[in-house]
Amino acid sequence: MENNFLFNPDENRNYQMTKVLDCNAYTKKFGVTLSEADALTLMESRSATLRDQQRVEFGEGILPKIISAFCDSAYIYQDNYLDMLQTLQDIFYLYKNESLDELSDDELIKYMREEFEGKCQGSLEYLEDTSLAEFARAIRKRSHGFLGKKEEE
Repeated sequence: MENNFLFNPDENRNYQMTKVLDCNAYTKKFGVTLSEADALTLMESRSATLRDQQRVEFGEGILPKIISAFCDSAYIYQDNYLDMLQTLQDIFYLYKNESLDELSDDELIKYMREEFEGKCQGSLEYLEDTSLAEFARAIRKRSHGFLGKKEEE
């Protein structure tokens, strides 16, 4: 019987690491790449964040999308690349929960990128604490009717 990587954590991790390292072919033109050790660090960080946020993820994960969206940022360079990706990944999962999964991964990443490059001016703290917090509140307010709660008359 053939093993299914969705049920084998080691195979899934190897698959995800390969997908993350494959991004180097695109990102190197922006002067940022990840080593195997960096990819492993990101996988470990991802596992911890998913556990903390009580989320499950299948397939290649969100990192390739985050890498693709942020690798050409004026605020990201080789010396801060790994730390920035770790934090962006953490912020993504936190606000995926905070927004009640009301938006797609691509929508959230697009918003994160626009805010990061715009009013956040590369500040992850501002992105997490202000921009995305406001966005998540707006999403939850918009979703109010879907939560089974009735407005008081």
